[in-house]
Amino acid sequence: MRADKANMMKFKKYLLLLTLATLTLGGALTPTASAAPKAEAWPRWQASDEQSEVQIDHSAWGKFLLQYLVPGQASEPNRLRYAAVAAGDKAALVHYLDRLTAVPVTKLKRAEQKVYWINLYNALTVNSVLDHYPLKSIRDIKSGWFSAGPWDLKLIRVEGIELTLNDIEHRILRPLWQDNRVHYALNCASLGCPNLQPEPFTAKNSEYLLEQAARDFINSPRGVHFDEDSLVLSSIYDWFQADFGADEIEVIKYLQTYASPALAEQLRGFHGTVSYQYDWNLNGI
Repeated sequence: MRADKANMMKFKKYLLLLTLATLTLGGALTPTASAAPKAEAWPRWQASDEQSEVQIDHSAWGKFLLQYLVPGQASEPNRLRYAAVAAGDKAALVHYLDRLTAVPVTKLKRAEQKVYWINLYNALTVNSVLDHYPLKSIRDIKSGWFSAGPWDLKLIRVEGIELTLNDIEHRILRPLWQDNRVHYALNCASLGCPNLQPEPFTAKNSEYLLEQAARDFINSPRGVHFDEDSLVLSSIYDWFQADFGADEIEVIKYLQTYASPALAEQLRGFHGTVSYQYDWNLNGI
């Protein structure tokens, strides 16, 4: 009995040490850490066919958004009515994702590929939340013992290869397009995130939607606001600082390009403390 008790105490101590080690060393693997995943290109997805005339039909995703997305008033975030999603509409969303898996994406032109990956990411995220609903935060979905979210779960198979949300964002979209506006297009089902757009991205509307999404987020309190003498930025500009500038000074200069005249003037004259915030509560109603 004493031996069993001693072994149990050793096991509990081992689990505690393992947990602390994982939080210390593995924290950079989660989107909540100060060092988010790096943009490292996956060469497998670099191929494209610029002669292709194929246009992927994202109307099913558009119909879902029209039915369940509620636009925020003023600078409030858009919200999704997860609790109201009917079984038939959930099935239609899954069918849309299944159709995307059948697309030979490397045979599309790059403009079509970009919106394919953006819509796929957002629809997968919504579907993942619905699969686990009700929940308070997307971080309640686990992809491992010490995970904080679904980002490393193998959620879909494209051209025979299993993919995670992290794969789509950090190994495909960020490194292959090097367009920091992608951060405003991808939605992580959280109140602190840039808005889930009310319509699908297409090759024709993507430039407009990316520009508008950047402008909307930066001019909302979620993106940029002042708290007395402190400048408060979304943690996106901390986690992915390299995508927006070499340092905080360059990031602030970047923000001015999308800021309203009044906000831009405040940013130009700012020399104080910068802090970061993010709201991981679910963007539901």
